[in-house]
Amino acid sequence: MNNKPATSKPMSLGFIGGSLNSAVGYTHFVSSAMDNKWILDAGCFSTNKQRNRESAQAYGVSANRLYDSWHDMIKKEKGRLDAIVILTPTPDHFETVTACLKEGIPVICEKSLVTSSVDAKKIIELRNRKKGFLAITYNYSGYPMVRELRNMIQKGTLGRILHFQAEMPQEGYIRVDAQGNKPVPQSWRLSDGKVPIIHLDLGSHLHHLIHYLVEQKPVDVIADQDSFGWFPDVIDNVTCLCRYAKGIQGQMWFSKSALGYRNGLRLRIYGSDASAEWYQMSPEELILSFVDGQRQIVDRASIVEVANMRRYNRFKSGHPAGFVEAFANLYSDIADCLHQYKAMGKWNSENVFSAELALEGILMIEAMIKSINKKSWNKV
Repeated sequence: MNNKPATSKPMSLGFIGGSLNSAVGYTHFVSSAMDNKWILDAGCFSTNKQRNRESAQAYGVSANRLYDSWHDMIKKEKGRLDAIVILTPTPDHFETVTACLKEGIPVICEKSLVTSSVDAKKIIELRNRKKGFLAITYNYSGYPMVRELRNMIQKGTLGRILHFQAEMPQEGYIRVDAQGNKPVPQSWRLSDGKVPIIHLDLGSHLHHLIHYLVEQKPVDVIADQDSFGWFPDVIDNVTCLCRYAKGIQGQMWFSKSALGYRNGLRLRIYGSDASAEWYQMSPEELILSFVDGQRQIVDRASIVEVANMRRYNRFKSGHPAGFVEAFANLYSDIADCLHQYKAMGKWNSENVFSAELALEGILMIEAMIKSINKKSWNKV
């Protein structure tokens, strides 16, 4: 193992949500601790008391810092924690995020920040008024080869960006298990509001990744959606054509009814001089295709400028890093941002994003919904 532990004392975290049976709780616990920059000290992990206690025991949180109510936790842990991580279902984020910001507690929130642009704007206004800290976790940009691709685009390796394809197909709402049983998603994911949950779950990731790589804003969209899986009242397949600034065209597809894909996140960026492809199921590799017909596979052992950094090589190339390590890279960046904030009252990072990007993503999603309803192009 090449990484040395951080020499400074780990910062103190609290979780709201994120019990052992949640979709992301254990991942956040492991990844936040991986580089010794954070330690989980307090939590209200579940409204189910038994599950709450079991989660605290598994995470090593002492009984006197375990709370049955997140309201009590915020009151009693104010001044003791460096940050609180919001891991509740997305429709519940607004209440918990605003409560923490009002108390001056730094917030790390799972995407999607909230379910509407109205709520996102309210959070931005509150954060600005309180001069608070808020970071959103978009973990896929934590993969070293995604960061390498961003660096290539910035250097002009691909030339002028022309168009892209971004897709995130999954099969969770249409496949069955080995015994023939249908899936049982979390109940909140089976209740679509004005914005179907799949847009917040998957569409927000694609918006963020394209923003991260091409650094341009969406301008117009035209989209379609439907339900093909076991839950006819829940949207599980979305396609979208996009126009971005500087004439960039794009296609997005995200689905939970695509058999054969556990998580088929794939990014294809096409430039005037070269194209690049990254596939989350083979996260250590970038496939480059050049204008003269040459093709190249790039990994951490290649001639690279970002992915060969020591921080991304906890184990040398040939020992693949994955989803949890990508999350850990993001948590390391967030720790650096919070240190900046504590020292100067502000922070800046190429790899960590706050509510402004979340707002742009929700505005894009809302434009997609309007487009679907009108059956026409709609401005973002």
